[in-house]
Amino acid sequence: MIRNTCIAAAAALAIVQPALAQDTASGPLVLYTSQPDQDAQQTVDAFEAAHPDVEVEWVRDGTTQMMARLRAEFEAGQPQPDVLLIADTVTMESLKQENRLMSYLEADTEAYDAGLMDPEGHYFSTKLITTGIVVNDAAEMVPASYADLLDPAAANSIVMPSPLESGAATIHMISLTSLPELGWEYYQGLSDQGAIAQGGNGGTYQAVAGGQALYGFVVDFLAIRNAEAGAPVSFVFPEEGVSAVTEPAAILSTAQNPDAAKAFIDFLLSPEGQELAASQGYLPAHPDIAPPPGFPDRSEIDMIDFDPADALANDAAYKERFVEIFGG
Repeated sequence: MIRNTCIAAAAALAIVQPALAQDTASGPLVLYTSQPDQDAQQTVDAFEAAHPDVEVEWVRDGTTQMMARLRAEFEAGQPQPDVLLIADTVTMESLKQENRLMSYLEADTEAYDAGLMDPEGHYFSTKLITTGIVVNDAAEMVPASYADLLDPAAANSIVMPSPLESGAATIHMISLTSLPELGWEYYQGLSDQGAIAQGGNGGTYQAVAGGQALYGFVVDFLAIRNAEAGAPVSFVFPEEGVSAVTEPAAILSTAQNPDAAKAFIDFLLSPEGQELAASQGYLPAHPDIAPPPGFPDRSEIDMIDFDPADALANDAAYKERFVEIFGG
């Protein structure tokens, strides 16, 4: 009887050990992130408050620049970060296929939509930065769908970021053209409407807010935050659904402090971490965490299915098709 009890106790200990290791995480943790500086500092401060024995050193840059730095470190055989927190799952998928990421299947993702997480546990979406339609208040026609932008009322009044310059625009293009009711014919229709595709989300928002255009594709928080502050714009979540970049986090396979790295992932996915994202003005990935002011309830937002592996494999072909329609 004593022997059976000991075996059961040992089995129970084995089950809880991963969580215990993260609860007692300590030492230095290196984070590479594309978050804005203020968001990154708030995230690190909140994590260190929950894990006072971990000291986070963080480096911030845009995802493209961060990946150039990291690839140089790979080439030199000296990758520095334990954890990556960057803009999009397509970039993470490329690292996964190169065996650069550590699988963490024990992460608690039960509450999340399965499509937001890598099924093999290599990366984890932490928020939803969706792309829909920003509308100037002077517009007489307020679209309910993407298809409404093909109405004559929207002719020569549409701007959008270029997929050649914006990762979010690339994901949006792939998502919309995957819908049978839109497809590439929709992007041809936008071109026929005189839509201008150039630059990034910031320029698109400014053009609509400033009245140079009446409609645009833009990431949600730019329009919603500024509308809450009195800007003459509104944001539409179209009936076909929205695309999203999800700011995924991942542990590098070369992580020097995997326990602290796992604790960081756990924090981002926890209700506390998701409430932090909401307080920063982003739509949380966790469906039970209330969105920030100006956003509809999470249940009212339809997400368009997106396959990062397909997007990675066909990136050049998608962009070539876009150039055929809009020019380089």
